[in-house]
Parts: sequence; structure tokens; C-alpha cells
Amino acid sequence: MPTNLGSGLALTHRSDHTIKLVSRPLRIEFPGALYHVTSRGDRREDIYADDIDRSEWMRVLEQVCTRFNWVVHAYCLMSNHYHLLVQTPDSNLSSQRLQRLEGQVLH
Repeated sequence: MPTNLGSGLALTHRSDHTIKLVSRPLRIEFPGALYHVTSRGDRREDIYADDIDRSEWMRVLEQVCTRFNWVVHAYCLMSNHYHLLVQTPDSNLSSQRLQRLEGQVLH
């Protein structure tokens, strides 16, 4: 299982007990593109404390979608991660915008 280092880098532990630094493929952006967006808690820990946290996360998602003109076609909130199917009419799914979504909610 790769260990995410941020900035698109990850460590992959190999069967020969060596570690390999790998990069995530570049995200291609264009108007109308659909993206599977996911984020998981550190060490697979819970990212929502309770239903109030989930509601707050959904409120922030709504604000981010309104601000950046994103369309969420589907979502799934799990205890330790989430999945979104996001369409970007304006070709503007960037890591800074995704960080805004996470940064406004995470404690």
C-alpha cells in the first residue's frame, strides 16, 4: 500500500523490502471533465467524528461547488474516507481547491 507524501508523491513498499518513490499521474483538466475524487484519513483513521461533522462537510462541499461551479453527480461518505464524482464545467479542479474543501472541515 503506497504511503502518500503529498505534492503528488508516494512511497511504495516493495516485496524485496525496499522503498520506491513514485509520483501520481498528472491530472488532465478540461471543461466538462468528470473526476473521481477521494481522500482517506491518516493511517485509515476516521475523518468524521459524528453526523454533525458529516453535515458540516456537506455544507462546505456545497459552498466549494457553488464557488467553483462544480457539479457533484455522486458521493459516498465512509467513516475514514469519501468518494466524489465531480464534473468541472470550467476546467478548474486543482489541488488548491480540493485542499479548500478539506482544510475548512478538518480539525
